[in-house]
Amino acid sequence: MREIKLFAGSASRDLTEKISEKISIPVSKCTVRRFADGELKIKIEENIRGRDVYIVQSTHSPAENILELLLFLDAAKRASADRITAVIPYFGYARQDRKDEPRVPISSKLIANLLVSGGAGRILTIDLHAEQIQGFFDIPVDHLYATAVFHDYYQKRNLEDYVIVSPDAGRANRVRAFARRLKKSLPIAIVDKRRTGPNQALVLNVIGEVDGKIALIYDDMLDTGGTIIEAARAILNEGAKEVYACVVHPLLSLNAPQRITDSGIKELIVTDTIPLSPEKKIDKIRILSVAGLLGEAIMRIHRSESISSLFKEVEK
Repeated sequence: MREIKLFAGSASRDLTEKISEKISIPVSKCTVRRFADGELKIKIEENIRGRDVYIVQSTHSPAENILELLLFLDAAKRASADRITAVIPYFGYARQDRKDEPRVPISSKLIANLLVSGGAGRILTIDLHAEQIQGFFDIPVDHLYATAVFHDYYQKRNLEDYVIVSPDAGRANRVRAFARRLKKSLPIAIVDKRRTGPNQALVLNVIGEVDGKIALIYDDMLDTGGTIIEAARAILNEGAKEVYACVVHPLLSLNAPQRITDSGIKELIVTDTIPLSPEKKIDKIRILSVAGLLGEAIMRIHRSESISSLFKEVEK
């Protein structure tokens, strides 16, 4: 069987170290430097000819994270790696997945093309913003869901009085699947939302019964926090006792940490698909790791085993 080589991009070093511990495979040596003008210079410091290579790199802002991943892929391809898997815990530019107005790009399709051209033979990612992005690739895509990580955390609680809330109609299917995974009898609610512009949301009403319940909002990402904060306010106005939230990808842009601190949300659970700087680690945030999930997926891919139990949601 081919030897595994695990590489860490600059954006996911800590997560890669955790994956390494989970699967007992060391992080391989590489160098990421810059020329005097700021250009990136990537060098793989080990022989990877004929190896099974996994490069872990989230592609959140800045855009250089994507460029670094592309350079890594090209270096691995030119070094004659047998199979190259881009492990992308957070897949950036996924929100522009269709042409919904004139003269705009389909950014996620462009990124998919670049990854394939760069040398990726397979993509491993977590909670894409839209499932149809998998269809933008002409290579295999293993799409994992972080619901398993949240499930383990919330199963320690008494869920009798809980209602699982979707912050908008587009997330209803994922929220329904998450609720069933936690407990089949759990009800769901949906926040009816209208956007007034990029990163701006206007909440109109709550569909479903939240009065006297403990509400748990589930979403795939949190950028400026507007959607979840407005949803929490609407839910509390409808009589909910408390509001909690869990989000897979914590972008936490602009003043989102302070807005979360000032909001009615009691606790925000996030994962480590995106590293949080110290100023973003507010008291209300608790971080769960996806290292075990990604590590198990990497090993199953390496052994050509099914990983459907890791990414398949319960039947809707």
